[in-house]
Amino acid sequence: MTVSILVPSSLSREAEDKREATRKLGYVARAATVFRADRLLVYPDRDGETGRFDGGFVETVLRYAATPPYLRNEAWGMRDELEYAGVLPPLRAVSQTGSESNGSGSSRQGIVTEVGPEGRVRVNCGLQHPISLNVPPKMAVEEGERVTVRISSRRPVRAKLEDVPLPGLAVERTDLSTALGREDAGVCIAASRFGEELTVGRLETLAGRIEGDGMTVAFGAPERGLPDILEIEASAVGAPKDAAAGEDDGVEPTADPGFDLWLNTVPDQGSEVVRTEEALFATLASLSLRE
Repeated sequence: MTVSILVPSSLSREAEDKREATRKLGYVARAATVFRADRLLVYPDRDGETGRFDGGFVETVLRYAATPPYLRNEAWGMRDELEYAGVLPPLRAVSQTGSESNGSGSSRQGIVTEVGPEGRVRVNCGLQHPISLNVPPKMAVEEGERVTVRISSRRPVRAKLEDVPLPGLAVERTDLSTALGREDAGVCIAASRFGEELTVGRLETLAGRIEGDGMTVAFGAPERGLPDILEIEASAVGAPKDAAAGEDDGVEPTADPGFDLWLNTVPDQGSEVVRTEEALFATLASLSLRE
């Protein structure tokens, strides 16, 4: 099951300063980690961006937050966007490293520090020292490149390079339609206070589909919900598409062709505004429940 989260480039638009903007983004990355999201995607909302905290700032801070702590200095160095990186809450992503030599263990990110002769490289992967590893056939690596290392034992060290995507939370910039059109997008949900209220019965209908197909959940920005960003009337949210085109799978089509449904996961909210990071925790907690 693949879980993707979509947040706008205007995510930090209401932050008073860079420190507060950084902290806010840290809680977004933490929510994505707590609920085991595979991708955290930043989509453009240029009309809602401020000059200080645009999409480049949002992406950089989120990518830094998702970088394993043992690689941050080497991977990022000094960047103006990361001036207040110290306020980011630790993600403490779950890792289970095995001790067997039969290929089991955990995958973790590493950085190639040196490319040597005879198909060997030295990799910093958070152990006491960089380790020397063979490069798999047909895999080309360069100095400074991030790679996936599978560690089957720490004492003695037994590890190997794997030609697979990097483990952990992936942060990317993309447009909304591309993200919703991916083959593994699963159930595409727009989180909005104008959507259908999430109930126990509705969740029961969704749970089986989400567990099988995965999900992509999109969120709006402070004072700019998804209807504003997409320039559609709030009254059109949840309106049926061509009924003949839909299937009776418990997911109702909506006015926007990119989403399967619009969902209000904080019904009867007690505050006029639910912040994006708060909406992430409320939404993902509900949608992570199983049948």
